[in-house]
Amino acid sequence: MEQSVRVKLDAYKELVRKIKSYYESLALMYWDLRTGAPRKGAEVRAASIGVLSTEMFKLQISSEMEEYLQFLMQPDVFHTLSEIDQKSLKESKRQFDLSKKIPPAKYQEYTELTTYAETVWEEAKEKADFAMFEPYLKKIVDMLQEFIEFWGIKGTRYDTLLDMYEPGITVEKLDQVFGRLRDRLVPLIEKVQKASYVPEAGFLNQTFPKQQQDEFGRFILREMGYDFEAGRLDETVHPFETTINSGDVRVTTHYYENDVASALFSTLHEGGHALYEQNVSKELSATPLGEGTSMGIHESQSRTWENMIGRSRSFWKRYFTDLQKHFPEQLNGITVDQFYEGINKSENSLIRIESDELTYNLHIIIRYEIEKMLFNENLSVHDLPKVWNEKYEQYLGISPSHDGEGVLQDVHWAGGSFGYFPSYALGNMYGAQIMNTLRKEITDFESLLEKGELHPIKEWLTDKIYRHGKMLTPSEIIMQVTGEELNPDYLADYLEEKYTEIYKL
Repeated sequence: MEQSVRVKLDAYKELVRKIKSYYESLALMYWDLRTGAPRKGAEVRAASIGVLSTEMFKLQISSEMEEYLQFLMQPDVFHTLSEIDQKSLKESKRQFDLSKKIPPAKYQEYTELTTYAETVWEEAKEKADFAMFEPYLKKIVDMLQEFIEFWGIKGTRYDTLLDMYEPGITVEKLDQVFGRLRDRLVPLIEKVQKASYVPEAGFLNQTFPKQQQDEFGRFILREMGYDFEAGRLDETVHPFETTINSGDVRVTTHYYENDVASALFSTLHEGGHALYEQNVSKELSATPLGEGTSMGIHESQSRTWENMIGRSRSFWKRYFTDLQKHFPEQLNGITVDQFYEGINKSENSLIRIESDELTYNLHIIIRYEIEKMLFNENLSVHDLPKVWNEKYEQYLGISPSHDGEGVLQDVHWAGGSFGYFPSYALGNMYGAQIMNTLRKEITDFESLLEKGELHPIKEWLTDKIYRHGKMLTPSEIIMQVTGEELNPDYLADYLEEKYTEIYKL
């Protein structure tokens, strides 16, 4: 490599490291804000996050970054670089092209708005007061509509937002796969609702002290392979995983003393995200490639560990006795089969994160349709509660009694994450398709679960998915792992088989 190329490449990498240092500081500040920082300091904290975010933003679109990208991406230079350096530059160029179109002052205003809006949302949710949150949400939507103009419309306005979370995904593709999935699931849900056999789940709603829930959650995270020397578990209002750096990947959960399943499965879910981040190849950690490739693939891992592993009978054949040791009175006389059926009981519910595997995707389709209406059909933010309630009545036959269990239940919109929700259903579909391949290649999969030998499963996922970070696109991963493009039938097949057996259809 020529000396001039080496000098420019080293300077580019140093700039990337500086950007990542800002990111690490911001991630830590955000984590603190969501895990117990005093509410009265939230507005000032939001302003500080806005300032630091804008400084990071300016580095991403700086003349230095532009110079390095122009020089290093010249064809005669680019082809002399390693594959990691090439893909790192492409990712930096993608971020540069998007960010360059947004005025820094506008970016800072938006960052401060969304950071503080999340704190307002927490209080509004507690009070079930949409009017309190509405002006913040309206401004977020208005600013995103403005940003879409800066970024350029991809097919539809909403396509532009979808592409931020799942590169290459469009309304046209989602309408197709969601339509196929909905056509398979709605008749199955109707059969389940009419089934003469209904699992008992009341034992899940006794009093389960928070401390024991926390202890068991930590035990399960360790069993999964989560490294507590490179992470921690804390409590928050709405569970999340955040990556500070490759050696500091944190998870959060929320405990309900009258529901042992809620925190347990949110911990498994966030633990799945964390396993991905903790096992990205270390050679990618100082590059823009050192994280999960997309939210859809990320959600495939969180939903796999939460549901396809964590809600399986084989998993609980190993771990139910451990849960009973933590709650001997509450689970006295309950068999592993009763527990398995109880945690998989299907019933139409108002709360997405507490819904069962079968109906969960309808919660996502509702949000997807509402987001499309907001950005493609000019739905008013003021009308969101009304439309939300109508959609729940239409799809699930139930309607919220207040906005806290309705339109205010998720934090995502407060943070400006429009286009994110479809990732959950995509993750379910990716996960089922990947799991189909995993079962073929790890032929003793069920036996491993029954013995609590989860390491081979984690290592297979690391080899096929985690280690690659952003070196592979979502479509490259699904093709490389399964040999075909996204196919919703794997998820429908899995759910049909599982719920036919549970409900004795």
